[in-house]
Amino acid sequence: MSAEKLAFLQNFYTDVTLYVPSEPAPAPAPEAPLPAKVPDPPQKAVVKPVREVQLPSRGYSNPSAGLERLASSYVHPQTMPEPAYPAATPSVEQPALPVAVAPIAAPLRPMVPPATEPPAVPAVPPVMLTPFTTLGSNAAGVIFLFRLPQEQFLKLHRNVFLNKMLQALGLVMADVVLVNVESDLPVALVNLRRELAATHIVAFGKNLLDTTIRNTQIYEPVLFPSLNLSYLSSATVDLVEYDVSLKKRLWPGLQRMFLG
Repeated sequence: MSAEKLAFLQNFYTDVTLYVPSEPAPAPAPEAPLPAKVPDPPQKAVVKPVREVQLPSRGYSNPSAGLERLASSYVHPQTMPEPAYPAATPSVEQPALPVAVAPIAAPLRPMVPPATEPPAVPAVPPVMLTPFTTLGSNAAGVIFLFRLPQEQFLKLHRNVFLNKMLQALGLVMADVVLVNVESDLPVALVNLRRELAATHIVAFGKNLLDTTIRNTQIYEPVLFPSLNLSYLSSATVDLVEYDVSLKKRLWPGLQRMFLG
């Protein structure tokens, strides 16, 4: 039954369901294998012409009319009214701060070349500055050296031991000069002989004469032929005066020096 006839009967028999058996569909024929698809050659890009687009005139039939309206609506800046600004608050005058002013530098003085220093004076050996005190006339050129307090030194010319020793040698106190070295350093022989004509020197103590410190021994007389001087060292006078053994050691040296 065709579709047209079916539709006619459907409209004719209203409210009646008609059954139309379906006809078997013919079996599909076997499909032949599709050939291998060959890729299409690349196609050139087609450039389409740009279509002109006309903008709407926005009601202006004449373009120059729109420009005239824009020009008429423009207001020149000089003709614009000045905006109203709030009134400025009067400022309170602040006191001026003190400004530090640098002092003006004094004018530079011309450089004066330093004065030429005098040639350096060679240092004086300390022994050349050793002070000493003398007591007596030194008539025979004999010197006794001591290192004693000044009060004790001034009483030596009345010393009993020294007077007996000089008497044994055939001398008196007037033939001898007593010299007191007023320093821990020895006295210089050149300074001593500059003031005194010394030919015999007896030192009662150590380190009293500079030229005899290292080349003499106690109670052993030493002769300096170039100076025409003989020298003998002894213990201090206060030790020899009360020690008989020291007197016995001192006497042979005095004999060789004065009587020998």
